[in-house]
Amino acid sequence: MRVAHQIIAEAFSNKVIVPGVTTNTDVGWWMRQRVAEMGLGLWFHPAITIWRRELRSAEPDSEPQVIARGDMLHCDFGIVYLGFCTDTQHNAYVLLPGETDAPAGLKAGLGAANRLQDLVIQFARTGATGNAALAAALAQARREGLGPSVYCHPIGYHGHGAGPLIGMVDYQNGVPGRGDYIFWPDTWHSIELNVLHPVKEWDNQPVRFALEEDAALLPSGWDWIDGRQTQFYLIR
Repeated sequence: MRVAHQIIAEAFSNKVIVPGVTTNTDVGWWMRQRVAEMGLGLWFHPAITIWRRELRSAEPDSEPQVIARGDMLHCDFGIVYLGFCTDTQHNAYVLLPGETDAPAGLKAGLGAANRLQDLVIQFARTGATGNAALAAALAQARREGLGPSVYCHPIGYHGHGAGPLIGMVDYQNGVPGRGDYIFWPDTWHSIELNVLHPVKEWDNQPVRFALEEDAALLPSGWDWIDGRQTQFYLIR
């Protein structure tokens, strides 16, 4: 996990990104090249999405878009290390002239996504089913006004491994079959989710804040394998 996080941190830096020049696809291919140079594998191509004021600019499978100041960047990235898969989604912000941090509205959105992570691991206990964890986490998140969507999966030697699902993108009312499996200790899962949160600096435009972190369910409870993102990577 630490290697995956280090590659993301390098990709979301001025070493790779020159605002006004670099495209989102440039960053994805840089990540792929970096993984190859390290002798590691990928189980899907790195995807970089741009969010910006007034529009969601670039899905990862659309035409390349130049990264601009004021953009929020999102990556979906998974490596294969010694046969084991990782799956990570992190976010970065490209500073405007004079800024030293991301706007408060963006930081609030990231914080809301962190809160949804807390709720998911609170209810995904050993012995609980994926569907029960999904229903409880979504219900509490909606009471808190988070605008949640949850779609977690086991991970290991396969990117989407065997075991209980906590939702799918298009199954937010439960997943027949695999959502009925229970959680066991000493298993590894990708806690994948997003919240739709209005950003006040962008005229309350709804923005999707998506996070994904790998975590181990241990007899003592959940443990993030290499921590989790709580602050934006900042690109100057």
